[in-house]
Amino acid sequence: MTKPSPAARAADLRRQLEHHNYRYYVLDDPEVSDAEYDRLLNELKQIEADNPDLITPDSPTQRVGATPVSELQEVAHTTPMLSLDNAFTEEDLIAFDRRVRERLETSQQIEYVAEPKLDGLAVSFRYENGRLVRAATRGDGMKGEDVTHNVRTIKAVPTQLRGKAPDVLDVRGEVFMTLAGFKAMNQRALEKGEKVFVNPRNAAAGTIRQLDPRLAANRPLDAFFYAVGEHGDWKLPAKHSEVLEHFREWGLKVSPLTKVVQGAEGCLAYYRDIGEKRASLKYEIDGVVYKVNRFNQQRELGFVSRAPRWAIAHKFPAHEENTIVRDVEFQVGRTGALTPVARLEPVFVGGVTVSNATLHNMDEVQRKDVHIGDTVVIRRAGDVIPEVVKVVLERRPKNARPVTLPKNCPICGSAVEREEGEAVARCSGSLSCAAQLKGALLHFAGRRAMDIDGLGEKIVDQLIESKLVRSPADLYKLTVEQFSNLERLGEKSARNLVSALQKSKKTTLARFLYALGIRDVGEATATALASHFASVEALQEADEAAIQEVPDVGPVVAAHVHMFFQQPHNREVIQALRDAGVHWPAQTRRAAAAEGPLTGKTFVLTGTLESMSRDQAGDRITALGGKVTGSVSKKTHYVVAGAEAGSKLTKAQELGIEILDEAAFLKLLGEQ
Repeated sequence: MTKPSPAARAADLRRQLEHHNYRYYVLDDPEVSDAEYDRLLNELKQIEADNPDLITPDSPTQRVGATPVSELQEVAHTTPMLSLDNAFTEEDLIAFDRRVRERLETSQQIEYVAEPKLDGLAVSFRYENGRLVRAATRGDGMKGEDVTHNVRTIKAVPTQLRGKAPDVLDVRGEVFMTLAGFKAMNQRALEKGEKVFVNPRNAAAGTIRQLDPRLAANRPLDAFFYAVGEHGDWKLPAKHSEVLEHFREWGLKVSPLTKVVQGAEGCLAYYRDIGEKRASLKYEIDGVVYKVNRFNQQRELGFVSRAPRWAIAHKFPAHEENTIVRDVEFQVGRTGALTPVARLEPVFVGGVTVSNATLHNMDEVQRKDVHIGDTVVIRRAGDVIPEVVKVVLERRPKNARPVTLPKNCPICGSAVEREEGEAVARCSGSLSCAAQLKGALLHFAGRRAMDIDGLGEKIVDQLIESKLVRSPADLYKLTVEQFSNLERLGEKSARNLVSALQKSKKTTLARFLYALGIRDVGEATATALASHFASVEALQEADEAAIQEVPDVGPVVAAHVHMFFQQPHNREVIQALRDAGVHWPAQTRRAAAAEGPLTGKTFVLTGTLESMSRDQAGDRITALGGKVTGSVSKKTHYVVAGAEAGSKLTKAQELGIEILDEAAFLKLLGEQ
């Protein structure tokens, strides 16, 4: 069979990828795994890299532009983006329906399209000959800002419509962020000491207005489409609900909760039904929108000011209430991050009684100027943890007390460290702190750490829950019988685990140091520390200045290492591990990095190599004096790209870093 040309294969891959996007984002019924999708995408990227003339503007590889825009340009909407009047009570909705029937001079029930009112950002999407050419914010309804560069990164927004679309199509939709995505994004920001967003709507709006599309590409944005503006040569059907069916056929995602209802009673029944489902939805909504379904009736009803007479937003009750901060306590997360939590005078908000609310971090506490005793505004939405929005300063009592960061961890008593300029404070007792135990155990057992084969998340959960393990050292006390008593773990698997634990006792100092989970100490730094100090005892006694003598170890990492070894609990666990038989060959103190042809060069490995594993490749680089890191940056000298290379390859291409295929890599190692 003749191999297709690059142009034919690229066109076929683009067709397949758009089809899979449609199945995943519009139909919520994917046909392939994420891994298979990534394989197709990476194949297309490679073809386009080899044949730049084959790149098309609507290619799935072109969602993220490499260059940020200098500023957001103003654009005029071809048809205005209207705002809606609000109904807050059932009486308001009944009055709206009565006005509609009176203007249409009919006593018959009106047919409406009802849909959830998403709490996101309204955007206009312009397609020409089926291709996305522009996206703009609502702005003042007449003019908005061009945000095409960011909208193109949202996979739920097709860059090319399916089937035969109108020559011009201006569709309106809502860009939003899922609650789970918002929560995960904020958690990552907290762990990095970065700014957190107050709510998903602010996060979505802030992201869409960024200048750099790479930032938008890394945030969990989604979109639903709900209306049509300019429509070129397309003759509109009779009903709005029929337009939405065409949207689905073209690959435009429509809310699955959209429904055609009859009269005011149908609207109110829908409102109550969505209200009951609200807390279980994957995104925030703040009400329901009703639109007269028939376009001839919409035209007859017309507009008032900038709002249509044929549509209204029926808002849900507020999710904010006032209450008093009785105390502030600090919770310790699995990474050691301390989160201040306000203990509140119980208040009913968002359908539940709230007595606790997150304050995120000390920067947020200080920014909002929260004191114990303050009256504060609390917000709860969906499944998002209730949070303190702001302080009502005029109600602050004279005896209000400022919130202070504890010096010691409330769980294990280890010192709390907070770097200057960072929002997040952390417990330094990573080996002995119960709050960090699960993460510590999984890291300790990892393949590049102690390599305890078979000790996965489910087993670790059971070991912690049954209180069999309180530190990594306890792992080596476990028996076959104790493992056998765990759920879904037979005697053979139990024996294998005990055998893996015994095998792991023989390790290297570098692996051992990495397994301890010291903050900011990755494999390369652990290797450098092991080479420089040659023993745990020497490292434990070293001060920060001595630790900074290790190549590539700066003052921040040195401070983390020193703090870790100064905690008595951490030292106790290390000694318990030694007593349990964990050992490594004695070594002589020497320079951190071996001198060799790759000295001073930093590598990143991605994809699968045929001649060796990635671990083996890393060892060979290190043996020749090189350094291996896990992420691509401007300091990276080479990216070694094997089969099915992922996002690291893309970033390397964007940064202009030299990329080595396997043959070039082996040649650099002197093996070809």
